[in-house]
Amino acid sequence: MATTAIESRRTLADTLLPWKSLAFQLILVFAGSLLVALLAQVAIPLPFTPVPLTGQTYGVLLVGAALGSKRGAASLLLYILEGGLGLPFLAAGKSGWPAGPTGGYLIGFVAAAFAVGWLAERGWDRRFGNAVLAMLIGEAVIYVFGVPWLAAFVGINDSISLGLLPFIPGDAVKLLIAAATLPIAWRLLGKKNAGKTDRR
Repeated sequence: MATTAIESRRTLADTLLPWKSLAFQLILVFAGSLLVALLAQVAIPLPFTPVPLTGQTYGVLLVGAALGSKRGAASLLLYILEGGLGLPFLAAGKSGWPAGPTGGYLIGFVAAAFAVGWLAERGWDRRFGNAVLAMLIGEAVIYVFGVPWLAAFVGINDSISLGLLPFIPGDAVKLLIAAATLPIAWRLLGKKNAGKTDRR
């Protein structure tokens, strides 16, 4: 039973890349920030809202689930730091500290990565149904931070129409893709390990 509990706390990164040195852990954190930065460049500005439609959310959910709570959150903190220091890592190649209308979403990324990672460490990323719920929780966390922050700039009523409702369909698609990615990766990893066992 103890062994099962330990195994359930292993993330996909721990299983695929089992090196435990501090240097390697930092490389994983850095790689996670780069993945989110890359997906942030897939950005579609919407004329009626200051919040663009991007691939960031998918990256946040994927990084959190794959790296786990602490490394996932650290990756997103690093991502914000990179953008704040002037690197063109934010949506559509922008940079700057999270002080404008979209700053709450950036802060929500950190909390969402931690939440999804925490659930993944408990095996929620291994089956599609559980993964959907984990990703849905992650999405909700992003909005919990993002929408009230946006309300400070546009008002409470407009924050819903400008910062939540237009993004639900796209985020639902990204959520489902993220929820499918992890179980598929685990399944492929299981087949790979089974093949190694058979060759013995």
